[in-house]
Amino acid sequence: MSFLSVLLIAVGLSMDAFAVALASSIALGRPTGHQLFRLSFHFGLFQAFMPVIGWFAGRTVAVYVQAWDHWVAFGLLLAIGVKAITESLRFHETASRCGDPTKGLSLVALSVATSIDALAVGLSFAMLEMQIWWPVLIIGIVAGILTLVGMRLGGRLGAKFGGRVGVLGGLILIGIGARILFQHLI
Repeated sequence: MSFLSVLLIAVGLSMDAFAVALASSIALGRPTGHQLFRLSFHFGLFQAFMPVIGWFAGRTVAVYVQAWDHWVAFGLLLAIGVKAITESLRFHETASRCGDPTKGLSLVALSVATSIDALAVGLSFAMLEMQIWWPVLIIGIVAGILTLVGMRLGGRLGAKFGGRVGVLGGLILIGIGARILFQHLI
């Protein structure tokens, strides 16, 4: 597979990470350097790690993973989105009261939800008998960069429009989950 093909796959896989980063940083207002690093690093790491898992799983579990990956992604994004909306409505006076999506279980859940499609890409790479390490490096770097761009852009929007924009962020997360689910069900 050519470098351009792998790069396009990496960009495609990273669009969910970009959108989630945008929504997360809207809720945060102006993310700190630590928050930017944590989300970018974890999204890049998970985007790189999931294809490796898929690649190792290979043909033996491909049918089973494809049957439920979209439900897992939808469930995780729905839960995080609802949490973001309720926290934003409940604590709209100060952005600092809203949960930090770059910490704890929220960070892990978002990382898994945005990278679960990469698992299927890893399975595809195994079926094509491709080497995994070069594409994984590209996928991880692209995901990290696009997450950082999404965080910076969302941070500016959040600072400009205030903490109530967290509702929009939660709706975006739910929308991404619904899109993942409907793409797999159709």
